Amino acid sequence: MEFVAFVGKDAENWGQITALMNRLECERVILVQNKESGDFPVNEKTTVIKVDSSKPMIELKEFIMEKIKPLLSGDFEVAVSLASGNGKEHMAFISALINVPVGIRIVAFTKEGIAYLS
Repeated sequence: MEFVAFVGKDAENWGQITALMNRLECERVILVQNKESGDFPVNEKTTVIKVDSSKPMIELKEFIMEKIKPLLSGDFEVAVSLASGNGKEHMAFISALINVPVGIRIVAFTKEGIAYLS
């Protein structure tokens, strides 16, 4: 399974994504990152897609879909974190994944460890 996450400007939520990147068993990490969010720590499994979140939602969704589709070819399901970002970014991100098409499993890091919410 691949791990995909949106990284917004809200750095206080980045720890959630970092914890998942370091603990989730996955073949690849794909981060869709707001270009204004600064430097996010990555590892050797990580691919970063920088996006301009000021674009209209449909344009943002199509850009994400175009960039992420080749990275997910052959996968049927991905683990997804929505810990960072805003509503517009999340709507474009989820819509892009659904239109790839790929199934999504919402994942979070809790006190007890990794939790699948869907």
